[in-house]
Amino acid sequence: MNNRYREEEKENQTVEEILEEEKAKEENDLEKLKEENKKLKEQYLRTLADSENFKKRIDEERIRERKYGSQRLIEKLIDSIDMFDKVVNMNTEDEMLKNFLIGFQMINNNMKQVLSEEGVKKIEAVGKKFDPRYHEANETEWDESMEEDMIISEFRSGYM
Repeated sequence: MNNRYREEEKENQTVEEILEEEKAKEENDLEKLKEENKKLKEQYLRTLADSENFKKRIDEERIRERKYGSQRLIEKLIDSIDMFDKVVNMNTEDEMLKNFLIGFQMINNNMKQVLSEEGVKKIEAVGKKFDPRYHEANETEWDESMEEDMIISEFRSGYM
């Protein structure tokens, strides 16, 4: 009989211990789930922030593409426009040629207007002080009548 009570006592302790172990296990699982939830929430927030940054970067690239999309075309046309400008501004005595030049001057002014609308403007350099941010020097001359570092003439017009 002694043994039977001890076995029941062991069973009772075992059930209590089992309940305590299960409770501890559930608490441990709950903590793990809370920790995993916290990690997933942080990962979600990081992913959301990355997504927002990506959208902003794409928008900035689109704006830049629109702003500078015509840059290569304009760079290629500028030399031709400069030559055309020099031709229409030449002096001539021939009346027929003068009439043609008047029409070409209107076309030239129209092309300059288009460039201006695209944000391209000519850098006025002659008679101004040399600024390496805007000007490129090909040669230097000394002219006593002018101040030092002044631009005397230009080989080619610059544009911004």
